[in-house]
Amino acid sequence: MLDPLTLFNLNPEVADDSGLHGLQLLMGFTGFAEAGHVVSQIRDELLETLDHDLVATFDSDQLIDYRARRPQIAFVQDHLADYEPPQLNLYRLHDGLGEPFLFLTGFEPDVQWERFAAAVVHLAKSFDVQRVSWIHSIPMPVPHTRPVGVTVHGNRPDLMAGISAWRPNAQIQAAVGHVLELRLMQAGFDVVGHAMHVPHYLAEAEFPPAAVAGLEYLGAAASLVLPTDRLREAGREVERQIAEQVEASAEVKGVVATLEKRYDEYTDSTVRRSLLVKDNDELADAEELGAAVEAYLASPQAEEESEALRPENNLDTTEDAETRGNADTSGETKSSGPSDREAGTATGD
Repeated sequence: MLDPLTLFNLNPEVADDSGLHGLQLLMGFTGFAEAGHVVSQIRDELLETLDHDLVATFDSDQLIDYRARRPQIAFVQDHLADYEPPQLNLYRLHDGLGEPFLFLTGFEPDVQWERFAAAVVHLAKSFDVQRVSWIHSIPMPVPHTRPVGVTVHGNRPDLMAGISAWRPNAQIQAAVGHVLELRLMQAGFDVVGHAMHVPHYLAEAEFPPAAVAGLEYLGAAASLVLPTDRLREAGREVERQIAEQVEASAEVKGVVATLEKRYDEYTDSTVRRSLLVKDNDELADAEELGAAVEAYLASPQAEEESEALRPENNLDTTEDAETRGNADTSGETKSSGPSDREAGTATGD
């Protein structure tokens, strides 16, 4: 293996900053699968809305097969312009409360995965990374009218239990994120990965609700406040357009109805773990129960249920009923994670 340290360049302006040490590391790579363009949306949302510094840049020429995945360049009437080479960078960002974290994002390398993984492990050790949380997305036979599902994996059972909507035993095609997860765990890091479930019939288009759910899961796993407002608004418009297209086709409507039935049958058989009972079926003590309650109150599910219980949202009037009906037909749905989300998973170290 070639020297992993020659695969990236540190930004000399921030590389020696002590504030880079002991942070959470988030990761997301574009290219492989990426159903619903989830990682691309999350990357753009974080880099466009949060303050950030470039920490390290990876050498694209060593990691990209340009003939297999050609970059885009603009031709403007009689000249070329706006060539943007592929980028794979490590950033330091600050969340909504000013909490710093690291974010590794960009294209998935075509080659030299083990060398790339060794470089990431080196950076994680150099910056004393506290925990690694990463995101990707997969097409699934699920309806867009139900909460976005997720499969969680890694070596932190406390951040995984009760969340996964699907827990298979299967041989799958590996992504570079999978290799990084294995190598980081072997190096002693805590790692949690999130595979967002995107309706297979929407896999080629941007599906903002899955990106919103992904940001919520990443934020809960890393104890960060990540922005979702713009994606929520975009999701409402996308869901409205989808609802119109479904309504216009009896065939598509039938497919969605079948997926809804299967989804509901599966989720109805799923048992949620009680906050009062631990994994070993023993009652939690007062301290553990208090921590679980605090975690629940910080979770997106608690926010949704609190909103639903407000008096102004429960007035039984014809006008309100009509308003709710209009909201439903517009395709506006909840964008949080699955309904069986484990409340205690929002806790951090």
